[in-house]
Amino acid sequence: MYFSRKCKITYISHGATIYSEEGRFSDVLNYPPLNDAGQEEVEKITDYLRRRAIKNDKIYSSAATRTLQTAEVIAKLYKKNYEIIEDLTPRRCGSFNGLTYEQIEQKYPEEFKVLVTNPSIATPGDAESVGDFVKRISGIIDRIVEDNIQNRVIIVTHPDVIKAAICDALNIPAASLPRIYIKTGSATQISYFESWKSLIYSDYTPL
Repeated sequence: MYFSRKCKITYISHGATIYSEEGRFSDVLNYPPLNDAGQEEVEKITDYLRRRAIKNDKIYSSAATRTLQTAEVIAKLYKKNYEIIEDLTPRRCGSFNGLTYEQIEQKYPEEFKVLVTNPSIATPGDAESVGDFVKRISGIIDRIVEDNIQNRVIIVTHPDVIKAAICDALNIPAASLPRIYIKTGSATQISYFESWKSLIYSDYTPL
């Protein structure tokens, strides 16, 4: 049973937005939508799925506008509907929402130091800690895996969520999450077995 695969998940990061291109913190679901670059990224990643003939039995999506726009295109490729997972949201960033790293450093220098040097602490105080975030996402993924035994699944979601999935799969400390880089419009694949998880590839971005 050790090598018995339960489920394979291909994670698709949504296309670019004005916030992702500016490096802004954002946990808002209804803004911003995909920009022109993001639309192009979605077309490329969808073409990649088609060319690689990546199979799937179920498509899930986070509830944000940017992920739904991405999921719509992928769902058309497979001629399937997708299921929205309401709590598959980015890490809650509290009062830092909408700010860039540069703006945070200027406005909140002390908090910025903690954010950079000790990410395991919830910063700002009204934000979700990376530990709690990874735990939340891990629980959601565990449910998806159990609901899809022997299935191949596509999840359209946020870069932060994919980082959390990688931390969970490889037993990487949650505090190391900021060191993982996931681009918009990229694909990451993880296989889930009875007793372990295997990262097949991550952050693949079609040219």
